Amino acid sequence: MSDSITPRQQEILAIARVQGRVNVEDLAGRFEVTPQTIRKDLNELCDRRLMTRVHGGAIVVSGVENLSYEARRLIAHTSKRAIGEAAARLVPNNASLFINIGTTTEEVARALVDHEGLLVITNNLNVATLLYRHPAIDVILAGGPVRRADGAIIGSAAVEFVRQFKVDYAVIGASAIDEDGALLDFDYREVRVARAIIENARRVVLVADAHKLDRTAPVRIADLREVDVFVTDRLTSAPLRELCADHGVEIVEVGETPIEEA
Repeated sequence: MSDSITPRQQEILAIARVQGRVNVEDLAGRFEVTPQTIRKDLNELCDRRLMTRVHGGAIVVSGVENLSYEARRLIAHTSKRAIGEAAARLVPNNASLFINIGTTTEEVARALVDHEGLLVITNNLNVATLLYRHPAIDVILAGGPVRRADGAIIGSAAVEFVRQFKVDYAVIGASAIDEDGALLDFDYREVRVARAIIENARRVVLVADAHKLDRTAPVRIADLREVDVFVTDRLTSAPLRELCADHGVEIVEVGETPIEEA
């Protein structure tokens, strides 16, 4: 492997940053090369820890900046939908809950539409849009600055708003999960809201797909031991599984996402 990535690999990275993931066959057609050539490119990018292989292609890895919100929606979409449905089944009718920002937490909201008697408090404009029309669900939206990139309501006003409540459940996401159990994100202002949500809920449900274990982010939200239930597609990390066992964190796995062989 050369010391620098090739122009084609640079373009593959650029496409992945916009789209969230890239597909081997699509890239082969775009660059007019064989699928084997693209797989070699992706393997080299993965060896440099710039990308992570997934079924049929790869996703970008970033430790300093987040992917675009629309790009994140495309990553592990089927798994996120299954995670959302499983997490929604943990919430009974006539419960109160926080739902914070994230593409996976939005899938939980989408799966809650048939519940009755819910009070949902959120700093996620997308969650509010999904739920406010349903007559059996009351929605309270936090106040404060709206992050244009994803509809997150962040900042000190949102933190103080959240602290007025004590709810039954908190449904939270994370951009990355470290091997030591640290739940990580990119924006300190968002993390402050997430911390307040965790501190003011009786039961905390973490929703995150397996790709979050392959990523990193710079800001600590909390630790996995502060979670009551971890809903994911698959948990292959032995240290994290042991940590959950040691601290009584229930693991709910909804199914494995296949990873393409190199």
